[in-house]
Amino acid sequence: MKNPFKKLSAPKAPSDKLPMGLPTGRKTDAMLLLLGLVVFTVLELLIVNKVIGSFWKLNIMLICINVILSASLNLINGYTGQFSLGHAGFMAVGAYVGVVLTANFHMPFIVALLAGGLAAAFLGFLIGIPTLRLQGDYLAIATLGLGEIVRIVIMNVDYVGGAAGFRGIPHYTTFPWVFFVMLVTLFVIKNLVSSSHGRACIAVRENEIAAGAMGINVTRYKVMAFSIGAGFAGVAGGLFAHCFYLISPASFTFLASFNYLIMVVLGGLGSLTGSIAGAFVVTALSALLASWPEFRMIIYAIALILLMNFRPQGILGYMELTDIGVFRKLKAAMYRQEAKREENVKGGAAK
Repeated sequence: MKNPFKKLSAPKAPSDKLPMGLPTGRKTDAMLLLLGLVVFTVLELLIVNKVIGSFWKLNIMLICINVILSASLNLINGYTGQFSLGHAGFMAVGAYVGVVLTANFHMPFIVALLAGGLAAAFLGFLIGIPTLRLQGDYLAIATLGLGEIVRIVIMNVDYVGGAAGFRGIPHYTTFPWVFFVMLVTLFVIKNLVSSSHGRACIAVRENEIAAGAMGINVTRYKVMAFSIGAGFAGVAGGLFAHCFYLISPASFTFLASFNYLIMVVLGGLGSLTGSIAGAFVVTALSALLASWPEFRMIIYAIALILLMNFRPQGILGYMELTDIGVFRKLKAAMYRQEAKREENVKGGAAK
């Protein structure tokens, strides 16, 4: 059965143009980090000075958490070409492990986040080995079932509150926490995708048979992407849980997994910038339509249908931030500088 995500894989850039996608290099990382710090400084000043109220402050934090979830799911669905619908299950594992450690064992917040992420990654590894031999719709059904199994198990464990939910959670999640964890997540995934391991994942996405024939361990890279994506989903779950004083299994249904999938497809499969855009649009749209609950889902569905009809590749398609406007000019200058340096090195070696 054909994988539906392969239809939206990134086309090759023409040879006479700059290569599209994630740029590499310390200068690019420094430029993107500087941009992130500027955005953080502006938002933090607006929050501190009460220009942004509590409602939008919470939604900005949710946008950051959703960026982590959509970027980690994009690693699985967009870059590796798998069809996962169980992301909410990994988020639930990270959330409940984190709140148990902070509320019951009084562990530091950072330890709880890391433990939740490791627990979700370990579950992703255990589940990934047998299920990632499946493809397409069969893999989607298997991962969807996994997410529901996790939720139902939590509902029947009295230690974590069962169906009523876990109460008395300390409010540790703040805007600086979610923003910098989001930056770390994007930085790690960006450098992973730009590495040889990332290129192997993209080769698996494009053609598993050809990738295997070239010596790539297809199952290994599928499990690696699945585990890393699940780990970051667990960290996002820990941040989400400590935003509120109560969490329940109802927050981690299969509808939540569909929501994160929509963010990835809406922004653009195989684009980290698209993951940011998709998370921003979906979360902001839900917040803006909160006053019209009876029309919110209708307007939400119509907007998605129109976008998928007129721009099926998503908002950004396969492009990244560095492929747009002034950032593309900076990228071109960096490529020219690198090419000139290589020519100087070759000229010196010839002499």
